[in-house]
Amino acid sequence: MDQADLKPVEGTRVWRGPDLAQRTDDWTYRLNADDIAALDAAVAQIAAQDLDVLEITPDRFSLPGLEDSLKRIEDDLQKGLGFKVIRGVPVDRYDIREAAIAYFGIGSHLGEAVSQNARGHALGHVCNLGFDPTLPTARGYQSANKLNFHTDPTDLVGLMCLRKAKSGGLSSIVSAGTVYNEMLKQRPDLVHVLTQTLYRDRRGEIPEGRKPWYRLPVFNFRDDHLTTNYVRSTIEKAQRFDDVPRLTAVQREAFALIESIAADPALYLNMAFEPGDIQLLNNHYILHSRTAYEDYPEPERRRHLMRLWLATEAGPSLAAPYYEFMDKTESGRPNGYLMPGVTLTAPLEVEDGGPGASEQRVAIA
Repeated sequence: MDQADLKPVEGTRVWRGPDLAQRTDDWTYRLNADDIAALDAAVAQIAAQDLDVLEITPDRFSLPGLEDSLKRIEDDLQKGLGFKVIRGVPVDRYDIREAAIAYFGIGSHLGEAVSQNARGHALGHVCNLGFDPTLPTARGYQSANKLNFHTDPTDLVGLMCLRKAKSGGLSSIVSAGTVYNEMLKQRPDLVHVLTQTLYRDRRGEIPEGRKPWYRLPVFNFRDDHLTTNYVRSTIEKAQRFDDVPRLTAVQREAFALIESIAADPALYLNMAFEPGDIQLLNNHYILHSRTAYEDYPEPERRRHLMRLWLATEAGPSLAAPYYEFMDKTESGRPNGYLMPGVTLTAPLEVEDGGPGASEQRVAIA
C-alpha cells in the first residue's frame, strides 16, 4: 500500500484505555451461579469419562445458558473492543486437571486450540522458569521480566489465572488501531515502513522445508482491513542470520515510535489478574504486554497462568504473508507452531523443555 493511501481506521476496536478503565462492565463478564453450576457439571462429566483434555468439544462440553454468553463474547472479540475478561471460574476448588478441563471447555466454544510451541502444546503454562529472555530461542512468558507490547501468532489468545504473583505482573493492553492512528498522525512515513516486509526469527521452531526466519509486515491490509502483528524481539533476533537483510536506522526509528505510542498511559489499559480470571484478546486488534513481577519463594505459590491459542473461523481475512509463518488449520486459519510429525498434547504439568532450554536457564530470584 502506498503512503498516500494510508487512512485512519475507525470502529469500536479503536479505544483509549483510561476511558475503558471507568467502564469495566463493557469488557467484563462475571459468571453467575447458574453459569458455575453448568461449568461444574460439564467438568464432572468429562472427568468421569476420563477423556483427554484434547478430546473436549463444544458438544461434549455443554454449557446451558453460558453458551449464549460465550457467543456474545465471541462477537465482542471480533466486532467490538477486541478483548474480554471472564471472571469467577472456581479454580480454588478445582484440581489442576479440573481447571484445565474447565478452561479448555470454555475455549472450545470460542475456537480451535492450536500448538503454542514446537512440542505441540495446545495447553500452555505461563510461569517463571528462569529462562534468559535475551537468548535467540527464549520465549518471554518463561521469565518474570517485563514484556514489551507485542502480539501472539494466532487469532485469539486466552490466559486463565490459577495463582497470581506476590507483586506485579499487571497485564497491559492497547488498541492496535489506536496506535496505528496516532502513529499516522505523527509520522505517516514510518507507518509506511511498517507496512513493508520484515524478517523474523522462528526461534528454533522451524517447520520442515522452511527457513529459520519468515517475513511478515507489522501493519497488514486485506480488503482495506487492518490487522497488526508485532514482536520486536523476533525481528531483532533474525539479524543473527547472514541471509537476512540488515535492519535500517529508519526501521528502528519506526519500532521505537510504535513502542512509545503503545506505552503511552493515555492509550493503554492495565488490569490485574485474580485467580479464576480469563482474559481473551483478539491478536489482530490488540497489542499486549506485562509488567515485571516478583514470585513467592515457594514453588506451589508461584504465579501460574494457563494459556490457549485459538484459531477461529470468525476471525478476519488475513494477508498472504501470515501463512509464510504458519500453515493453515482445516478451516483455513493459522495453525500455530504445529510441526510435521508432532502430535498435539495438553500437558497438565509445567514442562520446561523446548529449543535450547538447557542453555536458557538462569537463576530464579
